[in-house]
Amino acid sequence: MAPFFRTSRVWVVDFHHEGRARRWLKALPERTDAQAHMRALLNDWYGDAAVLAAVRPATAEEERDYVQGRLPRNMLCPTGRLPTGEPRTPEGG
Repeated sequence: MAPFFRTSRVWVVDFHHEGRARRWLKALPERTDAQAHMRALLNDWYGDAAVLAAVRPATAEEERDYVQGRLPRNMLCPTGRLPTGEPRTPEGG
């Protein structure tokens, strides 16, 4: 992709939710204050149950994995997207 088309940056967000370490990769507009944005988002979603630990720009490898969808899935809270070729089976009958 040509650099002048790029309008966002991928950030690595480390936080603790109810004492457990969590990591998100999040794409935000280029000029966004990522630290303030993520602090407000976590506060809005989780209140006092989440504490922001660190926000940093993703490495080239992390960004590539994010864009290509090769990040590990959270087994307890899946996104609902399955890899292509894996059929979904109806649940409960």
